[in-house]
Amino acid sequence: MTKISRREILRRSAGLACIAASRAHIARAFSGVAPRAHWDVRLAAKLALDPRRPQYHLLPKAYWMNDPDGPIYWKGNYHMFFQYNPNGAYWGDMHWGHAVSPDMIHWRHLPVALAPTPGGPDAAGCFSGSSLIDGERLAVLYTGVVTVPTTEATLYDGVHSFRESQCLAYSNDSDLKFWTKLPGPVIAAPPKHLSVTGFRDPSPWRHGNEWLMTVGSGFPQKGGAVLLYRSQNLRHWDYLHPLITSNAPGGRTVNPVDSGDMWECPDFFPLGNMHVLIYSTQGTSRWMTGEFDQQSLTFRPEQSGILDTGAFYAAKTQTDKSGNRILWGWIPERRRIEQYRAAGWAGLMSLPRVLTLGNDRRLRMRIAPEVRRLRLAEQKLSLAGNEEQRSQQIGRMTIQAACGEIACLVQRDKQVFGLALYAEPRGGDNAVTCLSLRFDPASPDRINLDNDTLPLASGNASTEIRLNIDSSIIEVIVDNRVAHTKRFYLPGNQPRNLRLKWIGSTAIITTLSVWQIAPISRDRLTT
Repeated sequence: MTKISRREILRRSAGLACIAASRAHIARAFSGVAPRAHWDVRLAAKLALDPRRPQYHLLPKAYWMNDPDGPIYWKGNYHMFFQYNPNGAYWGDMHWGHAVSPDMIHWRHLPVALAPTPGGPDAAGCFSGSSLIDGERLAVLYTGVVTVPTTEATLYDGVHSFRESQCLAYSNDSDLKFWTKLPGPVIAAPPKHLSVTGFRDPSPWRHGNEWLMTVGSGFPQKGGAVLLYRSQNLRHWDYLHPLITSNAPGGRTVNPVDSGDMWECPDFFPLGNMHVLIYSTQGTSRWMTGEFDQQSLTFRPEQSGILDTGAFYAAKTQTDKSGNRILWGWIPERRRIEQYRAAGWAGLMSLPRVLTLGNDRRLRMRIAPEVRRLRLAEQKLSLAGNEEQRSQQIGRMTIQAACGEIACLVQRDKQVFGLALYAEPRGGDNAVTCLSLRFDPASPDRINLDNDTLPLASGNASTEIRLNIDSSIIEVIVDNRVAHTKRFYLPGNQPRNLRLKWIGSTAIITTLSVWQIAPISRDRLTT
């Protein structure tokens, strides 16, 4: 699949759910949520009946969502902020949407947290950033943008010409519903001696008695970079040096993110006995693990990879209440803008993923165990019986309304095997294949997923495949090492059931379980 950067997406933009939810309930759910005047019962009802709208992922109440911003555990709840357009299902007029959850699964939307201030440093948009705890208050550092001539711009993508600066706001209440912004930016511009390809997405952390912060950037025809700053009070920042720069200069493109000359959404944190850098460029979110020199404040990467090879971008992390490192990502649309504008919503948040470090110093990930609480009755393959009986069992396994989970452990023998997921035919429609996984022992270091290839660790005797399916997305994680998020859009106006098909001998299956997943709301409004 051709990768499309976040800026290119933005440029192009210039069943089990209770679909009989009462109109009164829907009206209450939409009251007082966004500044747009035409929130109404008709729009809410349309979204609640949309069979392609997920049932257990966080998504906007309506309209457009992109990057996760400043996810944090605060006073007993998880807060997720996100890039949000309250005026339609397309990119533009960036606000910070806000949702709260007791468990990272069941979400309730709150009023918009940040909106552009006319005449302020964020007059053209409140772009991505981070949350942090400063004493007894929660603060957010974010990128504000204003429209300027191209000669003054730090962000030019062929359509937009923005000057980026780093801004600070403080919460005024424990529920984080009210915010006060500093009137001016805390970092007004990039270092004067640097010619940069971008300047956004601040990510701070406490380092002894001071604060350190990364900002995404890069250098023309030299490659992406992460700039490092230091502060004593969050308001005055000193530029130190690049934390890291790319050694792979990009080509000439209007948007430097497309070429790799700009790294956005950096996130730098300790994990185990190492440090991890996450950043996004050229349509993918990437990771590096390595050593952080506490004296020179430099990062020496040792291993690297891609967080998710599918529809997953602008990754951001937080710690949960137990100190685990949790990864989030924006899942963009893979349909035409005319289709999602007409649908009234676009984009959603990935399920939370727990990050750990393997003995090989490479990143590992798994869906957070909190998601298991949504599991309903298990359909488990009985390994007794013959080949035909096992195949028939698998053929009867059903995921109602495309809302479920699959876990499979397979012995990697000297034979081809595969797993297909397809939608049952209905009303004259043909069966539709939603996903196809295939392993060939002639290529033991990879598994094919549709037209993509996922790497496998060599020498492993078995492979674990986990799929979380939700209406129009499938989050695939293989061996806790590689991930791929797929978008699929089934035809029709009613939810479709999904079935499984096994390819090859079932004798190599160690375990195979299918669960129905309970929706997190009685409609598809996820609130």
